[in-house]
Amino acid sequence: MTPKDIAQELVAGCREDRTRANLDVLYADDAVSVEPEDMGQGREARGLDAIKAKHDWWDSSMEMLDGDIIGPMMHGEDRFAVIFRLKVREKATGTVSEMEEVGVYHLSGGKITREEFYY
Repeated sequence: MTPKDIAQELVAGCREDRTRANLDVLYADDAVSVEPEDMGQGREARGLDAIKAKHDWWDSSMEMLDGDIIGPMMHGEDRFAVIFRLKVREKATGTVSEMEEVGVYHLSGGKITREEFYY
């Protein structure tokens, strides 16, 4: 897959509820996911299993109500960015939140090796 193919598949997977399945296809085994702040599990998830656990936590904690994805926006052959606009309900409290974040994805060897989120 080309960098653009990877970026487009990540976005398509998010839009089509295939995010979890795409982890095995698009991410390197030693990929790193970085959040801007600690949400109770640390800022960094290191390795594919840790990133899957992060997704599992999100899915068990949040209900997606609405969303929009803008991108991908390519940056050479080794990076791309995506803008996520989400409306979610926290399952434990029922609190509804709207959020916007930018994901910057780094590529190497035909896989995503690092993702960084900004919000």
